[in-house]
Order: sequence, then C-alpha cells, then structure tokens
Amino acid sequence: MTVIRNKFRKNFAGLTTLILISSAFVISGIYSCSSNIYSVDDDVKLGKEIEQQINEDPKQFPIMKDHQEIKNYVNGLGRYVLNNSNLIKYKSIFPYKFEVIQDDSTVNAFCIPGGYIYVYTGLMKFLDNEAALIGVIGHEIAHAERRHMTQRLTSYYGVSIILSFILGSNPSALGEIAANLFVGLGFLANSRADEEEADNYSISYLTGTKYFPGGILNFFDKIREEQKKKGQTPGDLERLLATHPLPQDRIDNVNLKLSKIKPRPDPNKGLFKNEYQQMKEKLPK
Repeated sequence: MTVIRNKFRKNFAGLTTLILISSAFVISGIYSCSSNIYSVDDDVKLGKEIEQQINEDPKQFPIMKDHQEIKNYVNGLGRYVLNNSNLIKYKSIFPYKFEVIQDDSTVNAFCIPGGYIYVYTGLMKFLDNEAALIGVIGHEIAHAERRHMTQRLTSYYGVSIILSFILGSNPSALGEIAANLFVGLGFLANSRADEEEADNYSISYLTGTKYFPGGILNFFDKIREEQKKKGQTPGDLERLLATHPLPQDRIDNVNLKLSKIKPRPDPNKGLFKNEYQQMKEKLPK
C-alpha cells in the first residue's frame, strides 16, 4: 500500500508540474498576442482600488471640490460620448466617473481601469475649443473600453504573479498591483499602438454627432504649435508626452482615419469655440 501511495504522489506531483508548465506556456502565448488575463470585473475592482488611493492623496491629485458648474461641464461631455455611441460596450458595467484635477501646471488627462477619467485644469486652459476636449475625453474612454491598462499589466507582471492567481496563493495581488501602479509606475505609459487605437475610437465615437470628430487633431496641433514656438517641449507638456507619445505617424493616422469618413467632416464646423471660451472664463485663476 505504501508503494502505491508513493507512486500516486509521484504521479500527482508530475501531473501538477505538467499543468503549471502548460499554464506558463499558455500564459506566455496570451501576452505575446497582446491579450488580457484580467476579467472585466477585475478592471472595475482595480479601478476602485486606484481611485481610493487618488482620493487619499489630495497633494498629488487635488480633485476639484467646488466649482460645480465646471465639474458638471466635464461630466456632461463624458456622458455625451457614452450616450451617443453604440461602440461603447461596457457603459453598463464600468462605473464611468469624470473628475477634474485642479492643477494648471499639468496639461494632461488620464484613465484608470473601469472608466475613471481625470482631466486637469491645465489641459482645459491649454485647449481652444470644445471639440478638442471631448476628443481627448473620447480618447480616454477608449483606453478604458479597450482595457489597455490591464493588457499592459498582463505583459508587465509576467508568469509568476499570474500563476499565483491560478493557484490561489496570493488573493491580495490585485490590491498590491493597484498600490504599485499608484506609487511607482505612473499608471504605465501608453504604447504607441494603444494611443493609435484610442485615437481611432475617439474619432469613431464622435462621428455623426454635433462635434467635429477629429477634435483630437486640434489637440495635436496645439502641442506642435507650442513645441515650435518654444523650440522644445514645454515643461507642462512633458508629463503628457511621457504617458501619451505623439510621433508623426500618430498624427498621420488620425488624418487618414478622417479622410475615410464620407462625407469628410469640415474641420471648421462642430468646434464650439464660443461655448468653450465661456467655460474657460469660469475656471479658477
């Protein structure tokens, strides 16, 4: 009987090892294909974890508390995108929150999993029209919808932490990942492929609406204008370009995407410049 037990243990150990090795190969194949081992529910949980840490750090992320009209304005633009595109499939699953960070020195916006989107007042003051801002917001919604951050996490953390999920040996791993993202990784810079995909979806979300769908292009033009004017990238744009790279082929891609829309949208219509200037006058000085 002892011999049988020992033989069984050896066979079981061999089977377990085989399963783990097979899992490792499968997982390696997954993130070589830019897939995602996280579930949609994981996106929501991870987003809530990071949101809580953002709210607990008002020095780094001074979320706007007053100026309800400004907060409603940004939320209204976000809701407009959600309500006017049938391409957004997680609108009933992701909580989707649109917050304003009161920081004029930073020209940026970012998204964390689950549709938590943050817009800096520095970005709002930098832009010239409403189409550009809603284009940026659409871009960030696309990062949430395409689940870019958890795709990158799948590649970043490697087989070891993924196996800990499979074996159930590290149930707090999601919270640890959220903490690492918040403290040390700067939300992970977007890849050029992610940026291009988010640009494409931003245009698609706004096609057929009252807005010029290439509003994101107005944003690019402003960045290039500032770089040309100052002969270098201004300091307030460095953080933006570190997480949202802007190579020429990204601009070319947006122009190509717009050229394929029939009839081609007029870049001088649907910008809502006057409405935007009225909003900017209400921003805190």
